[in-house]
Amino acid sequence: MSLTFHWFLPTNGDSRHVVGGGHGTPATETGRDRPPTVAYLSQIAHAAEDLGFVGALTPTGAWCEDAWLTTAMVSQNTERLKFLVAFRPGFVSPTLAAQMASTFQRQTDGRLLLNVVTGGESHEQRAYGDFLDKDARYRRTGEFLQIVRGLWKGESVDLDGEHLRVADARLARLPEPVPEVYFGGSSSAAGEVAARYVDVYLTWGEPPAAVAEKIAWIRSLAAKEGRTLRFGIRLHVITRDTSAQAWAEANRLLDGFDPETVKSVQAGLARSESEGQQRMLALHGGGSPLDSRRRSSGGTRTRLEIHPNLWAGIGLVRGGAGTALVGSHEEVAERIKEYAALGIEEFVLSGYPHLEEAYWFGEGVLPKLQAQGLWQHPFGQPAASPAQVPFAGAGG
Repeated sequence: MSLTFHWFLPTNGDSRHVVGGGHGTPATETGRDRPPTVAYLSQIAHAAEDLGFVGALTPTGAWCEDAWLTTAMVSQNTERLKFLVAFRPGFVSPTLAAQMASTFQRQTDGRLLLNVVTGGESHEQRAYGDFLDKDARYRRTGEFLQIVRGLWKGESVDLDGEHLRVADARLARLPEPVPEVYFGGSSSAAGEVAARYVDVYLTWGEPPAAVAEKIAWIRSLAAKEGRTLRFGIRLHVITRDTSAQAWAEANRLLDGFDPETVKSVQAGLARSESEGQQRMLALHGGGSPLDSRRRSSGGTRTRLEIHPNLWAGIGLVRGGAGTALVGSHEEVAERIKEYAALGIEEFVLSGYPHLEEAYWFGEGVLPKLQAQGLWQHPFGQPAASPAQVPFAGAGG
Protein backbone atom coordinates (compact mmCIF):
# COMPACT_ATOMS: atom_id res chain seq x y z
CA MET A 1 0.00 0.00 0.00
CA SER A 2 1.26 3.47 -0.89
CA LEU A 3 0.16 6.32 1.34
CA THR A 4 -1.41 9.30 -0.41
CA PHE A 5 -0.29 12.87 0.27
CA HIS A 6 -2.09 16.09 -0.61
CA TRP A 7 -0.84 19.65 -0.19
CA PHE A 8 -2.78 22.90 0.35
CA LEU A 9 -3.46 26.00 -1.75
CA PRO A 10 -3.50 29.04 0.58
CA THR A 11 -6.28 31.03 -1.08
CA ASN A 12 -6.38 33.29 1.98
CA GLY A 13 -2.78 34.39 1.37
CA ASP A 14 0.60 33.05 2.41
CA SER A 15 3.47 34.20 4.59
CA ARG A 16 6.58 33.19 6.53
CA HIS A 17 4.27 33.56 9.53
CA VAL A 18 1.03 31.73 10.31
CA VAL A 19 -1.92 33.14 8.39
CA GLY A 20 -5.01 33.02 10.57
CA GLY A 21 -8.64 32.78 9.57
CA GLY A 22 -11.40 30.22 9.25
CA HIS A 23 -14.43 29.21 11.27
CA GLY A 24 -15.85 32.67 11.26
CA THR A 25 -12.58 34.47 12.06
CA PRO A 26 -11.02 36.83 9.50
CA ALA A 27 -7.66 36.23 7.82
CA THR A 28 -4.79 37.94 9.63
CA GLU A 29 -2.65 40.71 8.16
CA THR A 30 0.13 38.24 7.34
CA GLY A 31 -2.10 36.89 4.59
CA ARG A 32 -1.16 39.96 2.58
CA ASP A 33 2.54 39.07 2.55
CA ARG A 34 1.99 36.81 -0.45
CA PRO A 35 -1.40 37.46 -2.04
CA PRO A 36 -3.19 34.37 -3.43
CA THR A 37 -2.69 35.21 -7.08
CA VAL A 38 -3.17 32.54 -9.72
CA ALA A 39 0.53 32.84 -10.54
CA TYR A 40 1.65 32.18 -6.96
CA LEU A 41 -0.87 29.40 -6.34
CA SER A 42 0.21 27.79 -9.62
CA GLN A 43 3.80 27.91 -8.42
CA ILE A 44 2.79 25.98 -5.28
CA ALA A 45 0.74 23.55 -7.37
CA HIS A 46 3.69 22.89 -9.69
CA ALA A 47 5.94 22.18 -6.70
CA ALA A 48 3.39 19.80 -5.19
CA GLU A 49 2.94 18.03 -8.51
CA ASP A 50 6.68 17.53 -9.02
CA LEU A 51 7.30 16.37 -5.46
CA GLY A 52 4.65 13.65 -5.58
CA PHE A 53 1.59 15.08 -3.88
CA VAL A 54 -1.54 13.63 -5.49
CA GLY A 55 -3.78 16.62 -4.89
CA ALA A 56 -4.16 19.99 -3.21
CA LEU A 57 -6.94 21.07 -0.86
CA THR A 58 -8.52 24.45 -1.53
CA PRO A 59 -10.53 25.83 1.44
CA THR A 60 -13.93 27.48 1.47
CA GLY A 61 -15.38 30.37 3.44
CA ALA A 62 -15.66 34.14 3.63
CA TRP A 63 -11.99 34.37 4.68
CA CYS A 64 -10.54 33.09 1.38
CA GLU A 65 -10.99 33.15 -2.38
CA ASP A 66 -13.67 30.98 -3.98
CA ALA A 67 -12.38 27.41 -4.34
CA TRP A 68 -14.22 26.46 -7.55
CA LEU A 69 -13.07 29.49 -9.53
CA THR A 70 -9.52 29.45 -8.19
CA THR A 71 -8.88 25.77 -8.87
CA ALA A 72 -10.45 26.01 -12.33
CA MET A 73 -7.83 28.64 -13.20
CA VAL A 74 -4.89 26.94 -11.50
CA SER A 75 -5.76 23.62 -13.12
CA GLN A 76 -4.94 25.08 -16.52
CA ASN A 77 -1.37 25.69 -15.35
CA THR A 78 -0.81 22.12 -14.12
CA GLU A 79 -0.88 18.70 -15.73
CA ARG A 80 -1.50 15.96 -13.17
CA LEU A 81 -2.27 17.46 -9.76
CA LYS A 82 -5.80 16.87 -8.53
CA PHE A 83 -7.81 19.54 -6.73
CA LEU A 84 -9.64 18.76 -3.50
CA VAL A 85 -12.24 21.52 -3.79
CA ALA A 86 -13.99 22.43 -0.56
CA PHE A 87 -17.56 23.63 -0.97
CA ARG A 88 -20.69 24.06 1.11
CA PRO A 89 -23.75 22.20 -0.17
CA GLY A 90 -26.16 24.78 1.22
CA PHE A 91 -24.91 27.44 -1.17
CA VAL A 92 -25.58 25.72 -4.50
CA SER A 93 -28.27 23.40 -5.82
CA PRO A 94 -27.31 19.70 -5.94
CA THR A 95 -28.09 19.43 -9.65
CA LEU A 96 -25.91 22.42 -10.48
CA ALA A 97 -23.09 21.10 -8.26
CA ALA A 98 -23.25 17.71 -9.99
CA GLN A 99 -23.11 19.49 -13.36
CA MET A 100 -20.18 21.69 -12.25
CA ALA A 101 -18.27 18.61 -11.11
CA SER A 102 -18.95 16.88 -14.40
CA THR A 103 -17.68 19.90 -16.34
CA PHE A 104 -14.59 20.16 -14.13
CA GLN A 105 -13.75 16.52 -14.82
CA ARG A 106 -13.95 16.97 -18.59
CA GLN A 107 -11.93 20.19 -18.61
CA THR A 108 -9.14 18.81 -16.37
CA ASP A 109 -8.98 15.17 -17.52
CA GLY A 110 -10.54 13.91 -14.31
CA ARG A 111 -8.62 15.88 -11.67
CA LEU A 112 -11.45 16.86 -9.32
CA LEU A 113 -11.94 15.65 -5.74
CA LEU A 114 -14.72 17.13 -3.60
CA ASN A 115 -14.44 18.13 0.06
CA VAL A 116 -17.99 18.59 1.33
CA VAL A 117 -18.09 21.16 4.17
CA THR A 118 -21.45 21.36 5.89
CA GLY A 119 -20.55 24.58 7.73
CA GLY A 120 -19.99 24.80 11.48
CA GLU A 121 -20.74 28.48 12.12
CA SER A 122 -24.34 29.68 11.89
CA HIS A 123 -23.40 33.36 11.81
CA GLU A 124 -21.22 32.80 8.75
CA GLN A 125 -23.87 30.64 7.08
CA ARG A 126 -26.47 33.37 7.61
CA ALA A 127 -24.26 35.85 5.77
CA TYR A 128 -24.73 33.61 2.73
CA GLY A 129 -28.50 33.36 3.24
CA ASP A 130 -28.51 30.00 5.04
CA PHE A 131 -30.56 30.08 8.25
CA LEU A 132 -30.69 26.38 9.17
CA ASP A 133 -29.23 25.21 12.45
CA LYS A 134 -26.24 22.83 12.48
CA ASP A 135 -28.12 19.53 12.74
CA ALA A 136 -30.49 20.58 9.97
CA ARG A 137 -27.50 21.52 7.81
CA TYR A 138 -26.16 17.98 8.16
CA ARG A 139 -29.53 16.50 7.22
CA ARG A 140 -29.55 18.74 4.17
CA THR A 141 -26.03 17.58 3.31
CA GLY A 142 -27.28 14.00 3.35
CA GLU A 143 -30.10 14.87 0.95
CA PHE A 144 -27.67 16.80 -1.22
CA LEU A 145 -25.29 13.86 -1.54
CA GLN A 146 -28.17 11.47 -2.17
CA ILE A 147 -29.20 13.57 -5.16
CA VAL A 148 -25.69 14.12 -6.48
CA ARG A 149 -24.77 10.45 -6.18
CA GLY A 150 -27.88 9.49 -8.12
CA LEU A 151 -27.17 12.01 -10.86
CA TRP A 152 -23.59 10.81 -11.24
CA LYS A 153 -24.93 7.28 -11.77
CA GLY A 154 -26.99 8.53 -14.70
CA GLU A 155 -30.26 8.22 -12.84
CA SER A 156 -33.26 10.49 -13.14
CA VAL A 157 -33.70 11.80 -9.60
CA ASP A 158 -36.89 12.87 -7.87
CA LEU A 159 -36.70 13.85 -4.22
CA ASP A 160 -39.12 15.70 -2.00
CA GLY A 161 -36.97 15.94 1.10
CA GLU A 162 -37.01 17.88 4.32
CA HIS A 163 -34.74 20.55 2.84
CA LEU A 164 -34.20 19.82 -0.85
CA ARG A 165 -36.61 19.14 -3.66
CA VAL A 166 -35.82 18.18 -7.24
CA ALA A 167 -38.03 16.73 -9.97
CA ASP A 168 -36.85 14.76 -13.00
CA ALA A 169 -33.26 15.87 -12.42
CA ARG A 170 -30.75 14.34 -14.82
CA LEU A 171 -27.29 15.12 -16.18
CA ALA A 172 -26.79 15.34 -19.93
CA ARG A 173 -23.12 14.30 -19.52
CA LEU A 174 -21.78 12.20 -16.67
CA PRO A 175 -18.43 12.86 -14.95
CA GLU A 176 -15.58 10.55 -15.84
CA PRO A 177 -14.38 9.47 -13.41
CA VAL A 178 -16.95 10.16 -10.72
CA PRO A 179 -15.25 12.51 -8.21
CA GLU A 180 -14.45 11.01 -4.84
CA VAL A 181 -16.17 12.72 -1.92
CA TYR A 182 -14.16 13.75 1.16
CA PHE A 183 -15.93 14.82 4.33
CA GLY A 184 -15.22 15.53 7.99
CA GLY A 185 -17.24 16.12 11.13
CA SER A 186 -17.18 15.05 14.77
CA SER A 187 -20.88 15.22 15.66
CA SER A 188 -23.30 12.30 15.55
CA ALA A 189 -25.12 13.96 12.65
CA ALA A 190 -21.85 14.16 10.72
CA GLY A 191 -21.11 10.50 11.37
CA GLU A 192 -24.40 9.42 9.81
CA VAL A 193 -23.71 11.39 6.63
CA ALA A 194 -20.17 10.01 6.37
CA ALA A 195 -21.32 6.41 6.80
CA ARG A 196 -23.89 6.66 4.02
CA TYR A 197 -22.39 8.84 1.33
CA VAL A 198 -18.67 9.64 1.45
CA ASP A 199 -15.54 7.92 0.17
CA VAL A 200 -12.92 9.41 2.51
CA TYR A 201 -13.54 10.54 6.08
CA LEU A 202 -11.18 13.34 7.17
CA THR A 203 -10.19 14.18 10.73
CA TRP A 204 -8.12 17.04 12.02
CA GLY A 205 -4.77 16.23 13.63
CA GLU A 206 -5.64 15.00 17.08
CA PRO A 207 -3.35 12.67 19.08
CA PRO A 208 -3.32 9.08 17.79
CA ALA A 209 -5.57 7.70 20.54
CA ALA A 210 -8.32 10.19 19.70
CA VAL A 211 -7.91 9.52 15.97
CA ALA A 212 -8.22 5.77 16.60
CA GLU A 213 -11.51 6.35 18.42
CA LYS A 214 -12.86 8.36 15.49
CA ILE A 215 -11.85 5.73 12.97
CA ALA A 216 -13.53 2.99 15.00
CA TRP A 217 -16.68 5.10 15.33
CA ILE A 218 -17.00 5.82 11.62
CA ARG A 219 -16.09 2.26 10.64
CA SER A 220 -18.88 0.89 12.80
CA LEU A 221 -21.42 3.32 11.35
CA ALA A 222 -20.33 2.53 7.79
CA ALA A 223 -20.50 -1.22 8.45
CA LYS A 224 -24.16 -0.85 9.42
CA GLU A 225 -24.71 0.72 5.98
CA GLY A 226 -22.79 -2.09 4.29
CA ARG A 227 -20.00 0.28 3.28
CA THR A 228 -16.27 0.73 3.85
CA LEU A 229 -14.49 4.09 3.83
CA ARG A 230 -10.93 5.31 3.62
CA PHE A 231 -9.55 7.67 6.24
CA GLY A 232 -7.46 10.82 5.98
CA ILE A 233 -5.98 13.39 8.34
CA ARG A 234 -5.44 17.15 8.01
CA LEU A 235 -2.18 18.46 9.49
CA HIS A 236 0.40 21.21 9.16
CA VAL A 237 4.07 20.22 9.00
CA ILE A 238 7.38 21.72 10.13
CA THR A 239 10.10 19.29 9.15
CA ARG A 240 13.84 19.98 9.07
CA ASP A 241 17.16 18.14 8.89
CA THR A 242 17.31 18.04 12.70
CA SER A 243 14.74 18.13 15.46
CA ALA A 244 16.34 21.26 16.95
CA GLN A 245 15.96 23.13 13.66
CA ALA A 246 12.29 22.16 13.39
CA TRP A 247 11.45 23.25 16.92
CA ALA A 248 13.38 26.47 16.41
CA GLU A 249 11.10 27.18 13.47
CA ALA A 250 8.01 26.35 15.53
CA ASN A 251 9.19 28.75 18.23
CA ARG A 252 9.91 31.42 15.61
CA LEU A 253 6.29 31.15 14.47
CA LEU A 254 5.14 31.26 18.09
CA ASP A 255 7.17 34.42 18.72
CA GLY A 256 5.29 36.06 15.86
CA PHE A 257 1.89 35.62 17.51
CA ASP A 258 0.57 38.92 18.82
CA PRO A 259 -1.08 38.30 22.22
CA GLU A 260 -4.05 40.52 21.36
CA THR A 261 -4.58 38.64 18.10
CA VAL A 262 -4.47 35.33 19.96
CA LYS A 263 -7.00 36.64 22.46
CA SER A 264 -9.33 37.90 19.75
CA VAL A 265 -9.12 34.73 17.66
CA GLN A 266 -9.65 32.46 20.64
CA ALA A 267 -12.69 34.47 21.74
CA GLY A 268 -14.16 34.04 18.28
CA LEU A 269 -13.40 30.34 18.06
CA ALA A 270 -14.81 29.71 21.53
CA ARG A 271 -18.23 30.59 20.09
CA SER A 272 -17.87 27.97 17.36
CA GLU A 273 -20.68 25.44 16.98
CA SER A 274 -18.28 22.97 15.38
CA GLU A 275 -17.55 19.98 17.60
CA GLY A 276 -14.29 19.46 15.72
CA GLN A 277 -13.25 23.06 16.38
CA GLN A 278 -13.98 22.67 20.08
CA ARG A 279 -11.79 19.57 20.11
CA MET A 280 -9.01 21.62 18.51
CA LEU A 281 -9.37 24.33 21.16
CA ALA A 282 -9.19 21.78 23.95
CA LEU A 283 -5.78 20.65 22.72
CA HIS A 284 -4.06 23.97 23.45
CA GLY A 285 -6.40 25.48 26.01
CA GLY A 286 -6.41 28.89 24.33
CA GLY A 287 -3.52 30.17 26.43
CA SER A 288 -1.17 33.00 25.58
CA PRO A 289 1.98 31.94 23.74
CA LEU A 290 3.94 34.27 25.99
CA ASP A 291 3.16 32.02 28.97
CA SER A 292 3.70 28.70 27.24
CA ARG A 293 7.48 28.22 27.23
CA ARG A 294 9.29 25.61 29.25
CA ARG A 295 12.68 23.93 29.07
CA SER A 296 13.25 20.23 28.48
CA SER A 297 16.14 17.90 27.75
CA GLY A 298 15.38 18.22 24.03
CA GLY A 299 15.83 21.98 24.02
CA THR A 300 13.17 24.67 23.87
CA ARG A 301 9.68 23.14 23.76
CA THR A 302 6.22 24.37 24.66
CA ARG A 303 3.33 22.91 26.56
CA LEU A 304 1.71 22.92 23.15
CA GLU A 305 3.44 19.63 22.28
CA ILE A 306 0.42 17.42 22.98
CA HIS A 307 1.95 14.16 21.70
CA PRO A 308 5.51 13.49 20.57
CA ASN A 309 6.09 15.80 17.57
CA LEU A 310 2.44 16.95 17.52
CA TRP A 311 2.24 20.70 18.19
CA ALA A 312 -1.02 22.59 18.81
CA GLY A 313 0.45 26.07 18.35
CA ILE A 314 -1.11 26.79 14.94
CA GLY A 315 -4.56 26.67 16.50
CA LEU A 316 -3.82 29.74 18.64
CA VAL A 317 -4.35 32.02 15.62
CA ARG A 318 -6.08 29.83 13.03
CA GLY A 319 -9.47 28.18 12.92
CA GLY A 320 -9.90 24.66 11.61
CA ALA A 321 -6.80 22.49 11.45
CA GLY A 322 -4.65 23.70 14.33
CA THR A 323 -1.91 21.10 14.83
CA ALA A 324 1.42 20.47 13.13
CA LEU A 325 3.88 17.62 12.96
CA VAL A 326 7.19 19.12 14.13
CA GLY A 327 10.53 17.38 14.08
CA SER A 328 13.34 15.97 12.03
CA HIS A 329 12.48 14.24 8.78
CA GLU A 330 12.92 10.89 10.54
CA GLU A 331 10.63 11.90 13.41
CA VAL A 332 7.90 13.21 11.12
CA ALA A 333 8.09 10.02 9.06
CA GLU A 334 7.67 8.00 12.27
CA ARG A 335 4.58 9.97 13.28
CA ILE A 336 3.10 9.41 9.82
CA LYS A 337 3.75 5.69 10.23
CA GLU A 338 2.01 5.84 13.62
CA TYR A 339 -1.13 7.34 12.07
CA ALA A 340 -0.94 4.94 9.12
CA ALA A 341 -0.93 2.01 11.54
CA LEU A 342 -4.31 3.24 12.82
CA GLY A 343 -5.80 3.16 9.32
CA ILE A 344 -5.00 6.64 7.99
CA GLU A 345 -4.23 6.31 4.26
CA GLU A 346 -4.35 9.94 3.12
CA PHE A 347 -2.55 12.97 4.56
CA VAL A 348 -3.64 16.52 3.71
CA LEU A 349 -0.70 18.72 4.69
CA SER A 350 0.34 22.38 4.69
CA GLY A 351 3.03 24.65 6.10
CA TYR A 352 4.13 28.28 6.15
CA PRO A 353 5.12 29.39 3.61
CA HIS A 354 3.47 26.75 1.48
CA LEU A 355 5.94 26.86 -1.38
CA GLU A 356 9.09 26.32 0.68
CA GLU A 357 7.49 23.94 3.17
CA ALA A 358 6.31 21.67 0.34
CA TYR A 359 9.98 21.18 -0.58
CA TRP A 360 11.06 20.56 3.00
CA PHE A 361 8.52 17.73 3.26
CA GLY A 362 8.89 16.45 -0.28
CA GLU A 363 12.68 16.31 -0.13
CA GLY A 364 13.02 15.32 3.51
CA VAL A 365 10.17 13.00 4.48
CA LEU A 366 8.84 11.39 1.30
CA PRO A 367 12.18 9.71 0.40
CA LYS A 368 12.30 8.14 3.87
CA LEU A 369 8.79 6.77 3.48
CA GLN A 370 9.66 5.56 0.00
CA ALA A 371 12.71 3.71 1.31
CA GLN A 372 10.45 1.87 3.76
CA GLY A 373 7.95 0.88 1.06
CA LEU A 374 5.21 3.15 2.46
CA TRP A 375 5.07 5.59 -0.43
CA GLN A 376 5.81 5.74 -4.12
CA HIS A 377 5.70 8.70 -6.45
CA PRO A 378 2.22 8.70 -8.05
CA PHE A 379 3.64 9.72 -11.40
CA GLY A 380 6.45 7.17 -11.48
CA GLN A 381 9.24 9.62 -10.65
CA PRO A 382 11.87 9.12 -7.95
CA ALA A 383 11.43 11.06 -4.73
CA ALA A 384 12.95 14.53 -4.84
CA SER A 385 16.39 15.16 -3.45
CA PRO A 386 17.91 18.52 -2.54
CA ALA A 387 20.22 18.40 -5.54
CA GLN A 388 17.27 18.25 -7.93
CA VAL A 389 15.58 21.43 -6.75
CA PRO A 390 17.25 24.82 -7.15
CA PHE A 391 15.91 26.41 -3.99
CA ALA A 392 15.81 23.33 -1.78
CA GLY A 393 15.83 24.12 1.91
CA ALA A 394 14.61 27.70 1.46
CA GLY A 395 12.34 29.36 3.92
CA GLY A 396 13.89 28.25 7.19
